[in-house]
Amino acid sequence: MNMAKKIVSYFLIFLVLLFTVIAILGIWDIIDIRDVFGNLMKTLFVVFIASAIVLFIFSVLIKDNNQRPEN
Repeated sequence: MNMAKKIVSYFLIFLVLLFTVIAILGIWDIIDIRDVFGNLMKTLFVVFIASAIVLFIFSVLIKDNNQRPEN
């Protein structure tokens, strides 16, 4: 579980750096930020929905067997 947290942390850091570079390129008018921003928001929405579904599957359907029974 600890390894998964590290992988997710590095992935989130990568996303922050990527979005920062895209924003800076848009500010300096190197790329057209309107097209990139629209596609970026659509992509983030799809990733958010997919992660919500995966979280639901893990939390409801695949339960942790290490839980202690209540007395």
